[in-house]
Order: sequence, then C-alpha cells, then structure tokens
Amino acid sequence: MKINMQLGQRCRAASGFICKSIAALAFAGILPVQGAMAEESAPGRAAIAGTRPAWANETRRVSPGHVTSGTVSARVYLASQNAAGLSAYATAVSTPSDALYGHYLSPAEVKARFGPSVAEISMVTAWLTREGLTVTKVDDRVAGYVAVRGSVQAAAQAFGVTFGTFLGPDKKADRAPEQDATVPASVAGHVLAVSGLDTAAHYMKPFDTLPPPGPNYWIAPPCSSFYGEFIAFKEPWAYGLPQPWTNCGYTPRQIRGAYHTSDSGMTGKGQTVAIVDAYASPTMLSDANKYAIVTGDRPFKPGQYTQQLPSTFLYTAECGAAGWYGEETLDVESVHGQAPDANVVFVGAASCFDSDLFDALALIVDNHLASIVSNSWGEPFDQAAGEYSAWDTLFQAGAAEGIGFFFSSGDSGYEDPNGEDPFSDMRQVDWPTSSPWVTSVGGTSLAIGPFNNYEFETSWGTLLDPLASSGTSWQYTPPGLYPDFYDGSGGGGVSTYFAQPSYQAGVVPHSLATAVPEGTTSTPMRVIPDVSALADPSTGILVGQTTLQPDGITYAFSLSRIGGTSLACPTWAGIEADAQQAARHPLGFANPAIYQRYGTDAFHDVTDHPFGIAHLAEVRNNYSDPYTKTGPIITWLRTLGIDGEGAAALPAVEGYDDSTGVGSPHHYIESFQER
Repeated sequence: MKINMQLGQRCRAASGFICKSIAALAFAGILPVQGAMAEESAPGRAAIAGTRPAWANETRRVSPGHVTSGTVSARVYLASQNAAGLSAYATAVSTPSDALYGHYLSPAEVKARFGPSVAEISMVTAWLTREGLTVTKVDDRVAGYVAVRGSVQAAAQAFGVTFGTFLGPDKKADRAPEQDATVPASVAGHVLAVSGLDTAAHYMKPFDTLPPPGPNYWIAPPCSSFYGEFIAFKEPWAYGLPQPWTNCGYTPRQIRGAYHTSDSGMTGKGQTVAIVDAYASPTMLSDANKYAIVTGDRPFKPGQYTQQLPSTFLYTAECGAAGWYGEETLDVESVHGQAPDANVVFVGAASCFDSDLFDALALIVDNHLASIVSNSWGEPFDQAAGEYSAWDTLFQAGAAEGIGFFFSSGDSGYEDPNGEDPFSDMRQVDWPTSSPWVTSVGGTSLAIGPFNNYEFETSWGTLLDPLASSGTSWQYTPPGLYPDFYDGSGGGGVSTYFAQPSYQAGVVPHSLATAVPEGTTSTPMRVIPDVSALADPSTGILVGQTTLQPDGITYAFSLSRIGGTSLACPTWAGIEADAQQAARHPLGFANPAIYQRYGTDAFHDVTDHPFGIAHLAEVRNNYSDPYTKTGPIITWLRTLGIDGEGAAALPAVEGYDDSTGVGSPHHYIESFQER
C-alpha cells in the first residue's frame, strides 16, 4: 500500500545565485544531469525547466489551437537568498565526519539565513501584479511561494507561454502550457519553481465532511502466527518441497525481535516522530490504543499522540479520503509499535494534492514539530514535473534543523510505461523518494520464527500462481511467470535526473549507478532505495482499525493484515527514533550516517536467495470477496524474491542493490550507542 502526487529542478546562472558552489550541490546530487534542460527562452527571460508537463505533446493533443479563456491558479516558489549556503550547511550538519555535524539551526535561524529576502519577495510580487495577476497569498518561509490567480491570457503573458488542450494523466482533456514557463531576467534569480499552470490533478494517492471508513479486508484461514508454523501438506508441492502457509500478520513485538529493537533496550523515549498523510481518521487514537492492547503493547499515554489538522478538508471525493484512513492507521500503529515511548504527531494535509502535502511538510519544518518525518506516498517521477527544486529546498531546510524525512520507495518496482503512468515512454523511479535529500525505504519479505527471531529476508516481489482446477498442481510452470499474476514489489531504480550524492559514492556499484533506464550514462546517478524493511503483504503486519463490517451497516474495530512500503517506511521511522535515543542527539538527515555503516552488522544484507536455493514461496488462501468474508476460497502459491521482470527487474544481490538498498535493520540502533 502506498499513496501518490506533482512537482523541477535547475541550475541557472542568471543572477549567479545557484551555480556558485558546485561541490556543495553535487553532494546532494541536486544538479540535473539528463532530460532536465529547459527549452531555449526568449531574450531577457529565463526558462523554468519542467513546467511544461511531459504529457503535453503533439501525440496527446486533444484539439487544435490555443486555449485563451479560463482561470489559472498558480504558485511561484521563491528561491533562497543563499541557495548554495543552505545546501552546504545542510550537508555539513548531516555528515558525521564534519566539524559542524549536529550543529542544527532553529527554524527562525534557517529562515533568517536562507529564506527569501523582503526585497526578493517584493520584486516577484510586483512583476506578477504588473502582468495582471492577483496575488492571493505570500508565504515568506524557506521554500515559500507567492500564490496568484488570474485569466489564462494574463498567465500566458506573465510566464511567456501559450496553452493547449491535451489528454492528461488523469485521462481527461487538460489545459497545459505548450512551452516551459519563463520569467524576466530581473526576477529569475528569485524564482525557484512554478506550479499550477496545467489543470491535471496532481496528487499523491494511498491508496467538506470526511466520509466514513471503508470495509475491512478479512484474512482467510489457515494462516500462521510465525513463519512456517503451519505447512500446506495437502496442497501441491513447489520447488520440490511442501510450502508454508502465509502468516496472519506479525505483531509489533515480533518485528521488534526480528530487527533487534527489543535487544537494544531503546523505546524512542524523548523523541518525536511526525507522520504526514492526507485527511484524518476520525477514530485514530482509539484504534491505536485498542490495537496496542490487543497485540500486547502499551497504549499511548495522555498527550503522547497529538494531531495538527487544517481548518477545512478539500477534494475528498477526488482523493478517496476514506482510503487514507488505513494509511494513517498503519503509519501511526507501526511507529508506535517500534518506538512505544516516542511522541507521535500526525499532520493531516487538507487534501492529497501536492500543494497541500507540501504545506503539511512545511508546517513541520517551520515549527520544528519533530526530528523524524514518515511519509508513505508519492508518484512516478515524470508526473511530478515543475517543483523538484522547491521540495528539495524544503528538505534541505529540514536537514539544517536536524529533521530527517523518510519516504516509501513505491510498490511497483521500477515504474514502467504500462504501470501508473500510461504516458511515460520509459522506466522511472518515484518521487519524492528519489530526492537525494530524503531516506528512501524499500521493501522485503520477512520470515520471523517462533521466538520473534529473524530467519531470513528476500526482496519484496511476489509472483502468484493459482491452484489448478484439478487441485493437484499449480496452474503455471514455472510458477508465477504470468504477468497478470504479478502482485507488487518494492520500488527502486536509478534516477535520470539527480546526480549521485557523495554519500552513495563507493557504496553503490558504478555499473549500477550508470545503468539508467533504456541505456547507460558516464555520470553516476542517484539510486534508490537507501534501506529496506518488511513490506510484502503476505509477511505483513496486523493492523487494527474501525471499519465497515460484512453486514454493510455496522462499524467496529477489526484486525487485518497489510503491507507495502507504506509499512516499511513507518517501521524505519520508529527504529530511527530508537536510534536517536541511543545516540542521545537528533540524527537529522540520516543518509550520510546510514551509508557510513554500510557493510557492518548495522544491517542485514538482503538477497533474493538467502539459502542459495532457487526460490522461496508461501501458500495463501483468499476469500473471493474479502470485504464480506464470502467464498469460494481461492488458493495461491506466492513465490518470493522476484522484484520486477525482464528489463525492469531489480535483483537483490550481495552488497548494495536497487531493490533493498544497504539492507534492513540488524544492529542499527546499537551502532549509535556510545561504546
């Protein structure tokens, strides 16, 4: 389960504000390398790369001619008054070997040193007003913006574009600029990015008054309380062996045992983790407390769980608001399960639209609400054109304050042309997880033994093979090699946009870092994920939530089993809280410290074949309708450790790989304790 979202990044020499400190920028990999160059701009103007969406091309044109009527609501993101200085400072305080490591700034200090100046804001607002646009809001924080509204003609004049009508990613006719937006040279150094020029719905998905929760997903028996407890002797063998029944859903206690959280003695005491999702489950706190009691843990103490919510929720139908309740529930219960004494603050975005989720993250940075932020949402990279630099500036501001952002890597392996983005012509990574300023969390299939002990892991990539009608064999041989029965996998791959950050140098194999989709490059690139943890729904976690019952009328607290990198990410965030407690100081942006520990017992090195045999598998029963617990029962063989197929495969091998990163937690927490 993972939720979806829009956003450009550029190195522009205009006014000389961002291309001065190449060393600092190259650390973060924020220099765009391929496919990010803006179109040639008119004299006296500077282009903003990525503001013309990739789908706004002739093959997708719906009607001839230009659009000249309608209204545009846009954001013009403001550049830092010292972009290179912000990048350099965020780098220094996040690097353990640097003398400034851990010398974080307050939000006020970050804003004063790196926010847009009053003069810069004044110049941008004056330009927009002269062009006939109405300024509706000015946000002067780091990565702040000027919001404007006006006619299509005024926007065309202001941004130097014409508008056309194209078939957008939401599969309807959408207005979009036919060129990259440009801005006058006089303000080019103060404009970071522009969003809102097209009418496509740019939103993350997990997948007004808030709607009630949806139905529960009921688990069909039999299932095991730990890996291998019950063996499917009466079902056909696979790979020469009878295979185990899938588990019913691990408890947080079992996961703490497998990842050595319990052994560390850390509980996240004194730490605060923020969780960002859209909307807010109306039963979150009571559900989390019931769940903790049912699974043998402590509920939240009074005041330990808090919420920061907007005054109004928007676009509840478009975003499927109730679908976000389960995401929030999984995130909160997973963080609390791994760090039972940490404070948890849930920050609900007003909608699943990119701008609202951005504002939720900015609220955390502006007020330093937490030092760890868990985010289980994203979108294919090329759906996020136009705003990369604004988001990365926000992540850098967080790093300067000692805030670390964790993002799910995705649930579809390498995003491909036939996946979530039908207008993409190449494989791609997800965003924001591919930002070099966040920790990307991939997925695994995890086997936990009878004593809460770690048995093995593979990459999360599950192929399904249904029981044949005869009941004496599985339908396909070899099992699972049928595309329609591919059942999700951890996201990963190589960015075509961000250069390799310095913390990955010497760890990520050169042959992998230069193997961009559809070819190779001489320049090493950013590769994801950074780390991984359990995600496979069949080796997933129990989750407890108030849901609609099978009678279609009653709402009640129910247990289910769930997975996805939406499980892996909050699991890591909780473990990071334990590590911060062990370190006795905030770890901030974690990647430099993570890669410093590569090759040590801080991590399990996850591979697809941990025992050297061809395949590992499980057997699982599903109800035909899992929401009403009705049959007939469908039996599947689930083959583990196949993250993608063909050119899109992400194999987990010894050492770093783009399926599981440097690995899953082993003695990670203890590695931060004073020795």
